[in-house]
Amino acid sequence: MSERSKTQTFLRIRWGRWLAASSLLIGALLYLYYLYPQQGTGPRQPIYFSHRVHAGVKQINCRFCHPFVDRSRNAGIPAVEKCFFCHEYIIPQHPQIVKEREHYESNTPVPWVQVYYVPDYVKFNHQPHILWGRLDCTNCHGPVQNMDRLQPVEFQMGFCIDCHQQKNAQIDCWLACHH
Repeated sequence: MSERSKTQTFLRIRWGRWLAASSLLIGALLYLYYLYPQQGTGPRQPIYFSHRVHAGVKQINCRFCHPFVDRSRNAGIPAVEKCFFCHEYIIPQHPQIVKEREHYESNTPVPWVQVYYVPDYVKFNHQPHILWGRLDCTNCHGPVQNMDRLQPVEFQMGFCIDCHQQKNAQIDCWLACHH
């Protein structure tokens, strides 16, 4: 083999290794940037909200933002003005807070993406679960204080029946849920 062909072979191998290494690096970066952060997270919301920061780090009680949980059928999504109880003074110029202020000032609700689903034929009421069952929000909703984006949950009958049996609660279908 001539000296020239040895040099060409060496250069091909060298460039091939660089190309393979570069491709692998680019592929890894794309995976980490686009796919990995999405693992185990819920849907993107129109305004970024972290339960981990609010309920976890800041230890704000669930009932501050969801005040109707223990006296109505629905815990409810907080009114936009509730956010400005704090964010009028705390990071008011943050881009997400500015976006929320636009909703507040234009009197348009934020189009939040639903993450918890209960079938239409189920008449679920938070009140008895909170007041009489003495359940904590995390019993059904999971450790939201550790989540930036809530993971979707579609509550199934088996989940409810298991809990009712453990708590020795009503399991008559028509008296409990399907009334």
